[in-house]
Amino acid sequence: MKKIVFLIVSLPVFAFGQTDKNPCETLARINALIQQQHYRPKPIDDSLSVFVFDDLLKQLDDDNRLFTLVEINDLKKHKYKIDDYIKDRNCDFLTDFYKAYTHAIERYARIIEALKEESFPLKSTETIQFSKKAFPYVKDETELKKLYKKRVLFHILKDISEVSQNKDSLLANFDKISKTSKDKVFDTFSCKSAGFQLSSQEFNSKFFNAVCSYFDPHTEYFSQSDRSSFLTAVSADNLTFGMMISMNEKDEIIVDEVIPGSSAYYTEKIDGGDQIIKIKYHDEEYNIACSSMQKVEAIFSSSEYKNVEFTLRKKSGEVYNVNLTKRVMKDYNNNVYSYILNKDTKKIGYVRIPSFYGKIEDGKTNMSDDVIKEIYKLQEDKIEGLIIDLQNNGGGSMDEAVKLSGAFIEAGPVAIMNNRRGQTQTLKDPNRGSVYTGPLVVLINGFSASASEFFSNAMQDYNRAVVIGSQSYGKASMQRIFPLTMEDEPSEFVKLTIEEFYRITGKTNQTIGIKPDVEIPSLFEGQMPKEGDNKTALKNDMIEAAPRFTLFTNPLKPAAIENSRKRISASTDAKMITDMNVKIDQLYDGVIAPVTLEFNSVFAEVNRMNSLWKDIKDLSEKEYPINVERNSVDIGYQEFDDYLRSSNTEKIKALKSNFPVSEAINIINDLNK
Repeated sequence: MKKIVFLIVSLPVFAFGQTDKNPCETLARINALIQQQHYRPKPIDDSLSVFVFDDLLKQLDDDNRLFTLVEINDLKKHKYKIDDYIKDRNCDFLTDFYKAYTHAIERYARIIEALKEESFPLKSTETIQFSKKAFPYVKDETELKKLYKKRVLFHILKDISEVSQNKDSLLANFDKISKTSKDKVFDTFSCKSAGFQLSSQEFNSKFFNAVCSYFDPHTEYFSQSDRSSFLTAVSADNLTFGMMISMNEKDEIIVDEVIPGSSAYYTEKIDGGDQIIKIKYHDEEYNIACSSMQKVEAIFSSSEYKNVEFTLRKKSGEVYNVNLTKRVMKDYNNNVYSYILNKDTKKIGYVRIPSFYGKIEDGKTNMSDDVIKEIYKLQEDKIEGLIIDLQNNGGGSMDEAVKLSGAFIEAGPVAIMNNRRGQTQTLKDPNRGSVYTGPLVVLINGFSASASEFFSNAMQDYNRAVVIGSQSYGKASMQRIFPLTMEDEPSEFVKLTIEEFYRITGKTNQTIGIKPDVEIPSLFEGQMPKEGDNKTALKNDMIEAAPRFTLFTNPLKPAAIENSRKRISASTDAKMITDMNVKIDQLYDGVIAPVTLEFNSVFAEVNRMNSLWKDIKDLSEKEYPINVERNSVDIGYQEFDDYLRSSNTEKIKALKSNFPVSEAINIINDLNK
């Protein structure tokens, strides 16, 4: 079997398709593999039991609104025994969890149906409280019913409030609007129970992942479908139906674009703006409003689902069905692309790297080669500086990170790997010479992780680039996907942490992230998840530095960094982002006043929130004085491609709204003085 190495973070994991096996057989294989191969294996003891107990319950009932306190107390008899069950290969205890969960889902559906049939006044003196943290479990079913009733009432009043900003108009038509909103909200709540449903295999997969994540956040159990979805995320060519989709503010799945040459394209029926209502695979039909988003995403991303029937609705109301078959096509959203940025008669190259993809799964190209091609294009246009954008890049292939690092240095080490036995290996530039030698700026943010951090480390340690943006995620571990069996076509896998990478200085960004040379605020910075937030994240430490490496010298760099820091400190745009982050952090982390469950209070709260989100949206879409154009090569072959022209327009719009890019241009100009 080909060995596949990845550095990845914040990618979706789905659990569908595990074969009907005794879960203890799978668990025994997982544990044996972890103990033999994991970078930092841990003993199976009470610490594992407590972690798995808490993590499994969190996966099943994240906000503590399905189980009652009585049920949780009953399950607690297993809290310190799971390690013993694993050692004894006795998984009978899972039946207690599965029965309790199934009962909770059935009770949820029954209570919602009962509330629907009861008299339901749309006004109450009670309040509802929202919090980022989960509330305590309620005592019994009576309290659950009271809780669900309050939630339903809030959502009905919220739905009414969102019909119009004209409060008087809403009050004048309250009875008519409220009937529509009530039916809609009850249908939505009833639908949720279908999305909550888990087969025994899906349930067991959650348990396996709870066990895996005890060892570190990136060790995960994969079914065949999970593995396919994961590999799709780090490939430039994927099996696709040909529809680019997104979720709108009403939680509806909308077609954004149709890819030319795809199955969706050749139907000559699907248009941007059409809503996906249902998906049918074999004999299983999934109502989008009722299905879990994990299932919907799995159908779109996994190679397991190749032939699917879609039911869509046009804006005119017309409902139609199409049968689509996935084809291997270029994933334009995941591919490297470039532009020319103009300022003061200077041309600056811009290369966006969405992920560190390689020739895996259906991939026909790899990131490092694609970046080099884009740089050659840009050099044809005589650029005087280069910006590499790694914002929101969650990682990918280790090999690609090594190759990209080597493309910007003459020769030398780029990182140090450390394995479970404490043996180190220095990774070196595989090719002498560099592709580009001019001024370089690298952009990162809180979602830049793993392979992105690997490359940024090397550029910073060699003094090769000015790294700007916000602190990165902080993941410096490497994973490999192992099959759990030696079958020709295994159906179960584990993505296992096997090594950690260190900077050539001997330091690591594990849990602490990369500190940029110039820090630039970004929206939602305080809410971005970090590696250090995970209880089981590997600890930060140091090893011996690489023996020798030659730093780049640029006498203009210290002044360029200092000038940039002064500009950011004095920038009204930076202050606006910082001030907005204070409001965002208060919203997520602060104590929000309870809302009385009557129309006036809910209307005021809805409009307060909508006003805040509008301000956030306006700020995120603010355009900066960035002049953007395609490089000369792309102008030629994109001229007659409607899809690429449309995609190009959206990318340029996003680029013009990228505040760190505007500052990167200033830094490049300072480096050229």
